[in-house]
Amino acid sequence: MGKGGILNLLMLQRQAARTFFQFGKAKGDTGKYVPIVVPGKVSPERSVPEDINKPPYYFKDMPPGNTLGKPEIKNADQIEAMRRSGKLAAQVLRECGKLAKVGTTTDEIDAFAHERIIAASAYPSPLRYAGFPKSICTSINNVACHGIPDDRRLANGDIINIDVTVYLNGCHGDCSETFLVGEVDEQGRFLVEATKSCLDQCISLCGPGVEFNKIGQFIDRYSAEHGLESVAVFIGHGIGSYFHGPPEIYHYHNEVRGKMQPGMTFTIEPILSLGGSEVEVLEDGWTAVCLDGARSAQFEHTIVVTETGTEILTRA
Repeated sequence: MGKGGILNLLMLQRQAARTFFQFGKAKGDTGKYVPIVVPGKVSPERSVPEDINKPPYYFKDMPPGNTLGKPEIKNADQIEAMRRSGKLAAQVLRECGKLAKVGTTTDEIDAFAHERIIAASAYPSPLRYAGFPKSICTSINNVACHGIPDDRRLANGDIINIDVTVYLNGCHGDCSETFLVGEVDEQGRFLVEATKSCLDQCISLCGPGVEFNKIGQFIDRYSAEHGLESVAVFIGHGIGSYFHGPPEIYHYHNEVRGKMQPGMTFTIEPILSLGGSEVEVLEDGWTAVCLDGARSAQFEHTIVVTETGTEILTRA
């Protein structure tokens, strides 16, 4: 299909999605909120000082990392470096969450995160990764993930996922959380609380010798029990000196073989929706919105498998 056909298809999909809304309320009573239909205005790229250690993709266009293959087993020094990067990411995320107030733009949150990360002698990992133009991801209401910070002001009742990854001492630390803006309705609060609990329980399942597929199998059961859908097209991933690598962590029922071993580091990052699981990507090439316009929430941690269980590396 040519460029014009693709644009026409996207337009028809967005028009169909709009029919789900009447004064901000979706069919199926998924609550009151303002959906994201088109991206906002994105400000110019923010500069990074020369003395900041940068990942290779800063200097040249590179595709996303390969998540297939054998997971790396980290040594003690690598894990300690990841503790430092993970702690910084978690601290920045917590501080960004305090800015998620009515009237604040997501670009303002991005500006704060960028300067905070640079001040810590770290690099904001999303910047220039596969061409991403900003330093964090901000995904509001029906945006499942990869929202680009822009000039849209947060509104009362919004939910916003803020995804922070930093590159420090040669290692990435990756985490995200969904925050409530002002007075969020009952359905929105339920969605956010349920998604956080889902991640917590996923982490509790992990440990040496556990099959990776137990994570997706649990999310499948949990979603069904809570009347939610997993946006399964997006996965967790291995992480370290690379932003994305093996193993792939599927957030849906699967029978893919592979066991966790001490020293493996990876993210778990379920996205749960009040509606369906299908998404479309807007014309900016990044912003993934739920096709039926329903809200979604996401939480994420980077963890390491230990001899006795797991350790969350992205704790503030």
